[in-house]
Amino acid sequence: MMASRKGGAFYVGVTNNIEGRVWEHKNEIGSKHVNKCKVFMLVYYEPMDDILAAIDWEKGLKRWRRVWKNKLVEERNPNWEDLAEDWH
Repeated sequence: MMASRKGGAFYVGVTNNIEGRVWEHKNEIGSKHVNKCKVFMLVYYEPMDDILAAIDWEKGLKRWRRVWKNKLVEERNPNWEDLAEDWH
């Protein structure tokens, strides 16, 4: 889950290459939503071995209310740090 800032815009997606996908977000490649809303911080991710389970989880998260997404991030990343800040 990428965010523009604490409580800001979110982007939820599935990838088999999280480092590459985060790099694309940070370099404004790909999603128009990401570029428009400046969704460049990786604030939450969950590794999964089963792609179908990952897709189901993604679809569910996309339907969540913002307050629920905020709570999920804050449970694992209370300071809303960019978890990929040192990746590239």
